[in-house]
Amino acid sequence: MTTLYLSLAIVFEAGWAIAMKLSDGFRKPGPAAATVVMYLLSVVFLSQATKKLDVGLGYAIWAGAGAVIIAVAGMTYFKEPAGTVRVVSIGLIVLGIAGLGLGGRTGHIP
Repeated sequence: MTTLYLSLAIVFEAGWAIAMKLSDGFRKPGPAAATVVMYLLSVVFLSQATKKLDVGLGYAIWAGAGAVIIAVAGMTYFKEPAGTVRVVSIGLIVLGIAGLGLGGRTGHIP
């Protein structure tokens, strides 16, 4: 269940950031409401995941994976620049997440 909770937290984390972009500074009520709901769901699921997962590891995976998803969505759907430095940096975040998951098995994801 920890992996499911963390996965849902990541999906909702990326979702609220994308909805926030779509809300046009909270001027569009639908995306604005989605932002708030998904933000709350993200935090709720992260709190459930960290019941059995080290908080440092859980938060790092949540924030890093969310950042990667949001950056890719920005490049894909919002036509943000996808330069070499940006793509390599995203790869480094992914490597960092993998490294955190592999290092110190006290907080591995069951």
